[in-house]
Amino acid sequence: MSDPLDTVFHALADPTRRRILSMLLEDDMAVTDVAHPFEMSLAAISKHLGILTRAGLISQERRGRVKWCKLEPDALRDASIWMQSFGQFEAVNLDAFEKFLETELRAMPEEDG
Repeated sequence: MSDPLDTVFHALADPTRRRILSMLLEDDMAVTDVAHPFEMSLAAISKHLGILTRAGLISQERRGRVKWCKLEPDALRDASIWMQSFGQFEAVNLDAFEKFLETELRAMPEEDG
């Protein structure tokens, strides 16, 4: 996908990726810790993390032998601005939006894989 906005919305469209973002609201996590609650392979989780990384929603860095993931909430700014352009939405406070996402994503039922 060449449009960054398309990439962000594509990344947010998947419930597994939204759940990963919710998990990362708390703190940075090792990839293996991100994968733990899911009933899928580490390779499948890595693909989800790659999509989130390409969208700019998370960053990944190696610390020693462990790869860590970190939430990048500012990546939602362009999506927020786009939604505001419709005039139906109030200006989005990113801190409030992050709290809203945290609440909504935690309320989502868990998937079986």
